[in-house]
Amino acid sequence: MLQYSELEAGTIAAISTGNVTNAGISIVRMSGPEAIAIADRIFVSVHEKTPSGEYLANANSHTIHYGHIYSHGTLVDEVLLMLMKAPNTYTREDVVEINCHGGMLVTRAILETCYEYGARPAEAGEFTKRAFLNGRMDLSQAEAVIDLIEAKNQIFMKASLNQLEGKLSSQIAPIRESLLNDCAHIEAALDDPEHIDLEGFSTDLKNRLYAILENLQRYIDSFSSGKIVREGIRTVILGKPNAGKSSLLNALSRCDRAIVTDIPGTTRDTIEEQIRLKDMLLNLVDTAGIRDASDQVESIGVDKSLKCAEDADLILYVVDCSTPLDANDSKIMDLIRDKNVIVILNKSDLDEVVTEEDLFSRLSPTNQVRMIHTSMVKEEGLELLEETLYDLYVKGRLVVSDDLVLVNDRQKNALVSCVHSIEQVLQSIELGLSEDFYTIDLMNAYAFLGRITGDEVEDDLANQIFEKFCMGK
Repeated sequence: MLQYSELEAGTIAAISTGNVTNAGISIVRMSGPEAIAIADRIFVSVHEKTPSGEYLANANSHTIHYGHIYSHGTLVDEVLLMLMKAPNTYTREDVVEINCHGGMLVTRAILETCYEYGARPAEAGEFTKRAFLNGRMDLSQAEAVIDLIEAKNQIFMKASLNQLEGKLSSQIAPIRESLLNDCAHIEAALDDPEHIDLEGFSTDLKNRLYAILENLQRYIDSFSSGKIVREGIRTVILGKPNAGKSSLLNALSRCDRAIVTDIPGTTRDTIEEQIRLKDMLLNLVDTAGIRDASDQVESIGVDKSLKCAEDADLILYVVDCSTPLDANDSKIMDLIRDKNVIVILNKSDLDEVVTEEDLFSRLSPTNQVRMIHTSMVKEEGLELLEETLYDLYVKGRLVVSDDLVLVNDRQKNALVSCVHSIEQVLQSIELGLSEDFYTIDLMNAYAFLGRITGDEVEDDLANQIFEKFCMGK
């Protein structure tokens, strides 16, 4: 388990609210052994005329006090001070939060006053790091804090809350205990074979490990959904020139993000826009129209379009249904044949010469293709498109209730490594190796799970995690 270094000791202070602009209130937070003593030297309650040095020290925990902050006898601000005494605090240390007026100047003045009287500036994420080091939360819960702060939709927020409540930790703890018990049993049997029998142990162990693998694989499999929850769906709009791709981008983003003209090849480069549809994030990429371009700049844009399509989670293939399909359409359909595709038959307000059957016959029959008729001019079909996207990605795949959805790369990689170690044990069992061969891989699996909770984590890795936090969290 990580320990405090000398540099990490002491009482820390930081602004815990956004300090980019003026606001109604701001909060300056202190945590550490001298937090209350420092507050007693700078805070004067309305119930006392001068700082007594022990007003807050004698007050009950989890109480709010009205008064003023002074710096060397000079009034700084009128405040509400929240007093929280260890161990029932976020950091399990004494914590003081000063609620002041939200001007940037006055907030900074109060923070500087805390520094003058003995606090030091908090590092990024140091409050949460102290919560972790003091055992209030494990590392997976600490990571969920920053995920919750950064959540951009309800689904991601729910997934983060599940992890913050310890759902991942509660699943991992019994698995680690089981692995450790099996390892201890083997060691004990090897040390005392007369009293501890290993007959039938390998079969029982194999059954336990298969059950563990099933659970771990379920969490790993949830990562693909979790990544979409966290980062959004990379959605590439593909089609021939003048099919209506840029008009679709503008319609979905509710702004004139892309230039729209009747001139083929207007879009030369990719245009990206992140939009929110209900509980989804779409990372929309409008691309240059696919065709054999003679212009060098447009040709480069077409190549970028094709590369974007290869990396996409979802393709919105826009077809001008008033124009016959040609070789460029064939090129596009060959590219998207095995991808998640929604075909948009645009310009449905004109005479349609391309039918759904024409497109179904050219796309892979194994690929479930959804088709929607739209008219960007009349703004028809967009509602159905949004509902289709929601049904495809939220109702179908991303519903987060009480189930655990993994959203963290580091945690997923640790689970994958754990699975690999367990598979090594199962291989040893199948090969009929003696039980002492199992212990190394069992302990490796145990250690990999410990990296998720923070029981087996190096200082540098922990520091990298907490550096992603803001100063006051």
